[in-house]
Amino acid sequence: MKRIIQTAVVALVCIVAFSATAMADNDKPISVSQLPVAAQQMIKKHFSAKKVALAKVESGLFEKSYDVVFNNGEKLEFDRRGNWTEIDCKMSSVPSALVPAKIRSYVKATYPGTKILKLEKDDNRYEVKLSNRLEVTFNKNFQVVDIDD
Repeated sequence: MKRIIQTAVVALVCIVAFSATAMADNDKPISVSQLPVAAQQMIKKHFSAKKVALAKVESGLFEKSYDVVFNNGEKLEFDRRGNWTEIDCKMSSVPSALVPAKIRSYVKATYPGTKILKLEKDDNRYEVKLSNRLEVTFNKNFQVVDIDD
């Protein structure tokens, strides 16, 4: 009896794992008008001069996110509500209005003349990639916690 229960549990775990894998990473191209309103407004305000090459929705098992790629290779990522989670401007700079003031002033004072090429955020930290190839990580209170080159 114990053996049957163990086998059933293993089979159930395999089925759930396979289903989660099959459902995860479900990318679907969409139009910009299908993005959440907050994402549309950010693009219109800060990236209106750039042409969108691709917008897509990524549906995972428990969450949804959006990616926007411009013709010049720059990329934006948004969460399910349309809040940005990543701004990757490659060789230009992230619009300064999108960079938190404390990060902007730290970079200006510590690395004068550098540009912020990429900005990522999650619940606990911000990661900033600079034009001098440094990556600076800030905690949610905007204190530097790591610098990588």
